[in-house]
Amino acid sequence: MSTKTLRTGGLSVRYEPRALLSLLGLLVIALAAAVVLIGSGDFPVAPGDVVATLLGGGTDVQRIAVMDLRLPRVLVALLVGAALGIGGAVFQAVSRNPLGSPDVIGFGQGSTVGALTVIVLFQGSATAAAGGAIVGGLLTGLVIYLLAWKRGVHGYRLVLIGIGAAAMLTAVINYLITKAQLVDAARATVWMTGSLEGRDMEQFWPLLGVSCVLLPLILGHGRALRMLEMGDDAAYALGVRVERTRIVLMAAAVLLVAVATAAAGPIVFVSLSAPQLARRLTRSPGPNLGASALMGTALLLVADWTATNAFGERRLPVGVVTGVIGGCYLLWLLVSERKAGRI
Repeated sequence: MSTKTLRTGGLSVRYEPRALLSLLGLLVIALAAAVVLIGSGDFPVAPGDVVATLLGGGTDVQRIAVMDLRLPRVLVALLVGAALGIGGAVFQAVSRNPLGSPDVIGFGQGSTVGALTVIVLFQGSATAAAGGAIVGGLLTGLVIYLLAWKRGVHGYRLVLIGIGAAAMLTAVINYLITKAQLVDAARATVWMTGSLEGRDMEQFWPLLGVSCVLLPLILGHGRALRMLEMGDDAAYALGVRVERTRIVLMAAAVLLVAVATAAAGPIVFVSLSAPQLARRLTRSPGPNLGASALMGTALLLVADWTATNAFGERRLPVGVVTGVIGGCYLLWLLVSERKAGRI
């Protein structure tokens, strides 16, 4: 990949033109999808009017539809997509495996178990269920890490143990559903589907606060994460404190994904596909954290528009659309990895 150097005074910055253009393109797609999604609904608003309303113009009805009803949902989608994309990039880089995704190796299922435990066993509120999802995700991450530990954490061992944990947690989820009362089972099923319906500033502000802390932390470890992809020995030789860096990054990614799951439910396959698509788009080595975050956001916004507009009056949860798209992508990925002799 060719790189160029930008010099301004005494400052010199190296960059890759294709990667930079890819970031700008993804940003434009995400913003355009956000504007279109805000304008969609029973009361449609043209994209130009959406932009004007966001800038302080528009009629009273447009301001209510855009600012009060639709903008909070889209803001939650922006942060959830970025969190899932960058969380998936961290796990795939740490495990050095394209299947090292939170919803494949058990972290998403752990959050689901935590939320369902609160809903089914304690009839907790939506806020309590969100807290249960966070606790469940963190505990699952801790258990998987400890089980995968053997003089360090090897990528394939982490993935294999995570897949086993995901299978066990799925069984627990099914057990909780069968033990639930009808009303609680319906609540649990709706939450498990993963949806942005009804999301507002109550979900946005906690997610924003966590993201403002964890996203800079993860991005600040981008160089070390790139070294980890080369293997522990190479990372040690380049001065990276391997195990400390791995623990910090995994803890941050687990918490980020858990909070995103608490806000919108387990929206599957975004964290699996976004980093892979970002890497193919930029053709740049390394975890591509920024591109993964923007790709996750763009994927989730486009999937949400599809779920709410492509099936007539029947609106689907966004998790259904991402599940279909992600399932097809996973099959393609497995076939590609098999042909390449990596699995």
